[in-house]
Amino acid sequence: SVTPYNAMAFVNITLQTFAGLWINGFIVSVLCVAWVKKKIFNSNNKILLFLGCCRFGDLCITWVFSFLSIIYPQCFYVHPMPQMFSSIRTFLYFCNLWVSACLCGFYCIKIANFRLTFFIYLKIKIDRMVPWLFLVSVLFALVMGILDYDITYTAIVKNLNSTTLKNFWAASVKIDEHLHTMFLIIGFTLTTMFTVVICFALLLLFSLWRHKCRMQANSMRNLSMDVHIKAIKSILSFIFLYSISFTGSILSLIHANKMETLLMFFILIFQYALPVTHSLILIFSNPKLEKTFLRTL
Repeated sequence: SVTPYNAMAFVNITLQTFAGLWINGFIVSVLCVAWVKKKIFNSNNKILLFLGCCRFGDLCITWVFSFLSIIYPQCFYVHPMPQMFSSIRTFLYFCNLWVSACLCGFYCIKIANFRLTFFIYLKIKIDRMVPWLFLVSVLFALVMGILDYDITYTAIVKNLNSTTLKNFWAASVKIDEHLHTMFLIIGFTLTTMFTVVICFALLLLFSLWRHKCRMQANSMRNLSMDVHIKAIKSILSFIFLYSISFTGSILSLIHANKMETLLMFFILIFQYALPVTHSLILIFSNPKLEKTFLRTL
């Protein structure tokens, strides 16, 4: 039977999904058309295109999973459906988070102005590093997907194979220890990624704010200063959204066994706010995308 929680969660996911699919599909289509026309594709557009594809896939698989959970939940009792869905969702979700982190780092290295030798070296080499960042992102997300597959297999399949009460209790103890270790690994990875993103964002924010203060001191109120202010607002928005997504991911690990609660409903909203809202911010931060977006509307 469909509970109020399931209905609320499904309506929320449906609204987020269709909004996110439209926004990210728009980014991907516009960038692809520009690539075909100009035959030139800079590193910034490559990251935006890859990020849009990851978020598009993430939203699609989340909606399909939610739809099947309500309409045909029996399919998740068939091996290996639960493991496959869970691992694919984790793979795409971590691709989304990792490429978002790469985009933040790319902007920091390209835009920020620091006189450190290593920073200058990265500024020169960053364009060549973008394909490698994509490869690392995919491999990293693949590892997380495999870990999630193992977690789901251990929690569901091995648990179902324990027939007697004694074997079931012994298996449950081993499963809890195994899941605890896996959750610690995923939690540590999420925390490390979040720390790196925040450091990059704060460095870029500090550099832009310092440059803005210099222009104000020299009474240089011009178009360049307005661009800097807009960039600062975009970075603050990204920090806020990434923090919300990180909080949702950590809470989903902590409350993994309490799925039918109001808390999990809000966690779901927090966790999938990033691929929808941040993509919209990226559109309005890019003059070409913004112009095309407004013309399309």
